[in-house]
Amino acid sequence: MTLATGFDVAAVRADFPILARTVRDDKPLVYLDSGATSQRPLQVLDAERDFLLNRNAAVHRGAHQLAEEATDAYEYARSAIAGFVGAKVDEIVFTKNATESLNLVAYTLGDDRSAGLFGGRALGEGDTIVVTELEHHANLVPWQELARRTGATLRWYGITDDGRIDLDSLDLDETVRIVAFTHQSNVTGAVADVPELVRRARAVGAYVVLDACQSVPHMAVDFAALDVDFAAFSGHKMLGPSGVGVLYGKADLLQQLPPFLTGGSMIETVTMEGSTYAAPPQRFEAGVPMTSQVVGLGAAVDYLTALGMDAVAAHEHDLVVHALDRLTAIDGLRIVGPTDAVARGGAVAFDVAGIHAHDLGQVLDDEGVAIRVGHHCAWPMHRRFGVQASARASFALYNTITEVDALADAIGVAQKFFGADR
Repeated sequence: MTLATGFDVAAVRADFPILARTVRDDKPLVYLDSGATSQRPLQVLDAERDFLLNRNAAVHRGAHQLAEEATDAYEYARSAIAGFVGAKVDEIVFTKNATESLNLVAYTLGDDRSAGLFGGRALGEGDTIVVTELEHHANLVPWQELARRTGATLRWYGITDDGRIDLDSLDLDETVRIVAFTHQSNVTGAVADVPELVRRARAVGAYVVLDACQSVPHMAVDFAALDVDFAAFSGHKMLGPSGVGVLYGKADLLQQLPPFLTGGSMIETVTMEGSTYAAPPQRFEAGVPMTSQVVGLGAAVDYLTALGMDAVAAHEHDLVVHALDRLTAIDGLRIVGPTDAVARGGAVAFDVAGIHAHDLGQVLDDEGVAIRVGHHCAWPMHRRFGVQASARASFALYNTITEVDALADAIGVAQKFFGADR
């Protein structure tokens, strides 16, 4: 097949020492689980190490040089991340992960102090929150809880037979206040029609919340151009550290939200009678933050920027095209999701007749191929397809065509082992 030109995957792999290790009786590691967590390049590890060795201090507090340097490094990362996703610096809030980011939005929108966002009346009975059946639990359960707390009704878009959001399954009306959906499914890999979903939300005056965990690491994303109101993504899925996530929010909306967590760092004034709160983003960053992790995420963004997200996306597209070609040729294998690479990312879920997903994963692991098996934090989506679990390979910029072939070959080994090739 013809591969994307100008992308040197061998040079990229050299930045990830873990990819050179062996597993299971000295087999080469084939890491196809980046949808769960990505590996980190030396540049990210070095940035974290340099920060801890040379400028480790609490940020936004202290008058000494280390504190100033730590704050500069922390805020540089915020600026780099903002530029990476088409945001203003004060629209980027650091959290501990995307799950916290989505909970922050859901919780604060349900606070009666956010009534101004809903025409002066707090979210409650008679209002509707819309999600999709395709969601990761992190973009479903917080909205279920918001509906429970406020008395609002939760409705959802269904899923098409090829694993995309079914835009014909739900009509929005004037009761809809919030529409939350995934940019790219962590199971089927389907990329949502964001412009159309935003258009529908705007037509009824609803706010849009985007789960961008699986899109930001793999394609060029501009939140301002997409016109979403809030978006969430995590560091550990985009070559960065675990323990750091990002919430994007339009500046004027963040300004109207009350705090999620309270304590140090997020205050303006404090008396025994009450407190006032800092402006965003500090309002939402209570306590001592995950400083070195933020610095590492800034380095990850610099790394991806240097490679170019269009080049990354083109390379990963080639991997998906080849994977779909190889996997759809395997008798008894069903792709759970689109079988073509149009508007599709690098998560490829599948099941194999006669082999439970967990058993399949074990044999693949014995062959050195690391994938994820289970429901992938998306139980409703799996129920829609009539399966309790699936196997999922998820590709990243450091994967190769040879590794795609290793996946397909290992599935063949599993079929022979379980007698499912007959």
